[in-house]
Amino acid sequence: MKEQLEALREASRALIDEAVDVEALEALRVRYLGKKGELTALLKQMGKLSAEERPVMGQLANRIRGELESRLEERRSDLAARAQEEKLREETVDVTIPGNVTRLGVKHPMNTVLDEIKEAFVSMGFDVLDGPEVEYADYNFTRLNTPANHPAREWTDTFYFEEDSSILLRTQTSAMQIHAMEERELPIRVIIPGRVYRKDEVDATHSPMFHQIEGLVVDRGVTMADLKGTLNLLVEKLYGKGTVTRFRPHHFPFTEPSCEMDVQCHECGGKGCRVCKGEGWIEILGAGVVHPKVLEGCGIDPNVYSGWAFGMGLERLALRRFNISDLRLIFENDVRFLEQFR
Repeated sequence: MKEQLEALREASRALIDEAVDVEALEALRVRYLGKKGELTALLKQMGKLSAEERPVMGQLANRIRGELESRLEERRSDLAARAQEEKLREETVDVTIPGNVTRLGVKHPMNTVLDEIKEAFVSMGFDVLDGPEVEYADYNFTRLNTPANHPAREWTDTFYFEEDSSILLRTQTSAMQIHAMEERELPIRVIIPGRVYRKDEVDATHSPMFHQIEGLVVDRGVTMADLKGTLNLLVEKLYGKGTVTRFRPHHFPFTEPSCEMDVQCHECGGKGCRVCKGEGWIEILGAGVVHPKVLEGCGIDPNVYSGWAFGMGLERLALRRFNISDLRLIFENDVRFLEQFR
């Protein structure tokens, strides 16, 4: 039996030293030390030995078991260290290689102006509302005191969904005036930005889809002077002190009196060019005192309350804010153009 134990010791030592990975090492452990392993099988033959040989062979077997366990553990540690070293070698980062530059996007110039306008009005106590782009003609026209024969209600000017002309893509954010006066408690101070749609031809200052910002104030003692003061303050916040503006009399069905507000053309400084169509001024909004019929239609007594409203084109404000000469540049998604605002 001694010869068998010694032979097992030598064979196992060579195989353990040659094991290439942890799986092979585990297989050797099972082969020699498992319940059905070679060393276990030899120990089962101890009963055949004489009383004098049994303790000697037992000590030898235990010593060999200890050696096997120790050698297996050493080899396992060695393999683990080599695996870790190999992993570190494979995952080594060469810090001298130039990194990959991640190009960050920038805020669109129109969103920049929108945020500036929101900030200006919120600082004056206004709330910011949102509204539906698909609207009823009743809200978009009728309840804004726009008669049935008004040119804006024609199929040639407005995108309708149905033949009966009751549902449309809103032509103005003014429809949200009615929603606000129906749903909110007085006094009301709100702005409503959003997309609107009209059958306009595309040119340097027009688009069939554009953005408006509606403003509405309803309170006791509100006058046209409050409207002009608020709008001049906004324009100076956007374009700087001393920005030249003008108010022109106009007509809107839902305001009385009504006006349009212009800013001096940024391209020509008021001399006249293709951007301002030779006028020296660019219209940015229409405004006025809310018509008494509109207030009455929303259940507000015009003898007690008054209000003013405006609707401004966001694209035109962005043109003036960044000295952009053509509105189409805003929608063309040319990265070369947009990167200028980084």
